[in-house]
Amino acid sequence: MAKLTFNKLKTTEAIWLPQVPEHWELLKVRHLFKESTKKGFPNETLLVASQQHGVVSKDAYGKRTVEATKDLHNLKLVEKGDFVISLRSFQGGIEVAHERGIISPAYTVMKETRQIEKRYFKNLFKSPPFISLMTLCVKGIREGQNIDYPTFKNEYLPFPPLEEQQAIATYLDKKNSEIDKFIRNKERLIELLEEESGSLRDSLIKDLPIEIWKKLKYIRRFRNGYAFKSDLFTAGEGYPVIRIGDIANELDLNTCAKYPVNQKVDKRYEVKNGDILIALSGATTGKVAQVDKLTDKAYLNQRVAKLDNGEPYLLLCLSSLIIQKQIILIADGSAQENISNKDIENLEIPFPKKETRDKIVTEFFQRNNPLKLAIEKAKKEISSIKEYREALITDLVTGKRSVPQLQMS
Repeated sequence: MAKLTFNKLKTTEAIWLPQVPEHWELLKVRHLFKESTKKGFPNETLLVASQQHGVVSKDAYGKRTVEATKDLHNLKLVEKGDFVISLRSFQGGIEVAHERGIISPAYTVMKETRQIEKRYFKNLFKSPPFISLMTLCVKGIREGQNIDYPTFKNEYLPFPPLEEQQAIATYLDKKNSEIDKFIRNKERLIELLEEESGSLRDSLIKDLPIEIWKKLKYIRRFRNGYAFKSDLFTAGEGYPVIRIGDIANELDLNTCAKYPVNQKVDKRYEVKNGDILIALSGATTGKVAQVDKLTDKAYLNQRVAKLDNGEPYLLLCLSSLIIQKQIILIADGSAQENISNKDIENLEIPFPKKETRDKIVTEFFQRNNPLKLAIEKAKKEISSIKEYREALITDLVTGKRSVPQLQMS
């Protein structure tokens, strides 16, 4: 198989892209694209910009979003193949439209003004170096930020010969397909291993006598979180605030929003190592996690419950399929997918004597450890292949390396 080789590079005046291949052009955005502001198409499909799926219809997106119901004639028209700058482009780049429709007037719609290979620019616009450029073009201070298009349109973009754009895009299509298949297989393996781990939990508690089942409120103290002001959340310095979206099998405090250290918070809403957390609403309803590796303060947001100083048995029990099914039944019975403080307090779980609880936990860890290690290995492999893909795309769209097709020609 032909290998990627390095191109001969020349220095550029672009801050975000100091070098490109000697035979590539470097053009300003306004010489490749123009802004489109067409409006007055209220009957077109409503679109949403997603970092994962691109610009798609709200129905195809599937997730709950705020939907415009009036003044639809003020929304911008988007044609299939257009590029759209959203309020999240400073984080995830520019999205390509997969269908025709209308979108928020706060977004910028871009159309090419000369012949290009759109697949090449789709990859370029999602590459880390390009996203670093977008962060230099933002205006406003808010959770979602607008890109200042008058500034952006005067920035430089690499412009390889059209044949080379096509070769790069075709090569990346093939590689992305292979990588996506690899990730799907690993994710399926993780699902199967987690199912086996869940079945193991169930097998250890399902035959415990009904007489020892107790309500949670008689086992541990229960407390809900606080309604923090989200406009004070930052991604930088501060104490972690654990929200419902952060609750998974493992809790990563590094990815939590941060709350300013100079803001006073009641100690009741602080969490400690050993606390067990339960998501009370949203897509993660009923999910549990245990706080560990905490070296400083961390806070509990609203709609997340905590059981003080939960022992390992409680985490094992609450994350079992038997108890999770109970929680799902409670959540399904409500108007929205959520459970209340009272629901958690009245949740019944098997709670034998401490000697039995410790024995169950010991057996679980012994039998589950190989499954846990296999899951961790698969997750690392997924992370590694994603890093490889990111580096591959960056090297090719910026011209650091040349694709095999071009080398052979």
